[in-house]
Amino acid sequence: MTDVVRVYLGLGSNLGNREDNLDMALKLLAQRMKVGRVSSIYDTEPMGNTDQPRFLNIACEVSTRLSPEGLLALAKGIEVKMGRRGKSGEPRTIDIDILLYGDIVIDTPDLVIPHPRMAERSFVMVPLAEIAPELVHPVSWEKIKDMRDAIKEKQGVLKWEGE
Repeated sequence: MTDVVRVYLGLGSNLGNREDNLDMALKLLAQRMKVGRVSSIYDTEPMGNTDQPRFLNIACEVSTRLSPEGLLALAKGIEVKMGRRGKSGEPRTIDIDILLYGDIVIDTPDLVIPHPRMAERSFVMVPLAEIAPELVHPVSWEKIKDMRDAIKEKQGVLKWEGE
């Protein structure tokens, strides 16, 4: 039996009712693991392909016995169940990224943990620093709050007040 591991996930949605999509994804995750702290919701500009709607993003802490590969399969299954279509960089009902999995470092063709671009993305680091400011990144050994503060371009990350 695998030990319980604390994992941090990033969730985003820019199609349909974005807030409801985030809530549904959290409910589906909670069916398989304990969901702990969840950040505020942030309204954010899309990166890369900017010709698409703005995102709502959150970070959450979960405790799980799933392996990293099992968690990836679960996340992808939830994305499909919620109607995700298209590739990275395209609009989506839900996107679930594994940001950190304990202090494990994985670099395979299918899975890279810590998330390889998290340190340059305000839409990841702002919500993550809200719930885990003192957490230390297992590669850079920097605190999450310091990594957030080091991002020069804040990428239109605004706390969501609802519609």
